[in-house]
Amino acid sequence: MKKFLKSITFVEWLIWSIGVTSIVVCFFVFQNTQYLYLAGSLIGATALIFVSKGNLIGQLLTIVFSVFYGMISYSFHYYGEMITYLGMSAPIALWAFLSWLRNPYKGNKSEVKINSLSKKEWGVFLTAAIVITVLFFFILRALHTTNPIIGTVSVLTSFVAAYLTARRSRFYAIGYGANDIVLIILWSMASYENITYLPMVICFVVFFVTDTYGFIHWSRMHKRQKSEQETDV
Repeated sequence: MKKFLKSITFVEWLIWSIGVTSIVVCFFVFQNTQYLYLAGSLIGATALIFVSKGNLIGQLLTIVFSVFYGMISYSFHYYGEMITYLGMSAPIALWAFLSWLRNPYKGNKSEVKINSLSKKEWGVFLTAAIVITVLFFFILRALHTTNPIIGTVSVLTSFVAAYLTARRSRFYAIGYGANDIVLIILWSMASYENITYLPMVICFVVFFVTDTYGFIHWSRMHKRQKSEQETDV
């Protein structure tokens, strides 16, 4: 743990501290009493810092966040979000944890070995994404979920992000970033009806900033790992 704390850069501490402070301040300023939202948001913000570093702990926290977020989504009848996170994101996060556990970079379990997908896998992945999107559109419409079209887009971006994370691709952060934008819109609409949900908007703004950093950091990690592997050969 001491070694890990030393590995966190000033920028990472800054992103995390500003993020959690913003979430906490927003929660109390608007006199929110739903501490479930606060806990879930703080867990999610912390999880993404670990994920951005390719650290296993991030996947464990992602599983916990998925449970919290599923319950929050249910409270506003965002059934698509609930099903997505409890039925897809959480299981894939478990898969990602096991995948990262089996693929540490040079035996260092605090950093995952970044993977590059083949053209064939990209094709299978994109086909699966289309099938899941169409399927969920009809499921959400049948459940009379709130904002089904936006909910369907959220399912698509969630699947893209979760799959690429499990496959250790640096493009995972682009999927999560797209999902963050969708969720900012989704929870802004919920906040318009009930200000209680405003902390969720702040939460996903923080997520977007962290995921943007995650893509930059993973790109640097990918370049470094590739260079070191070529040197070893």
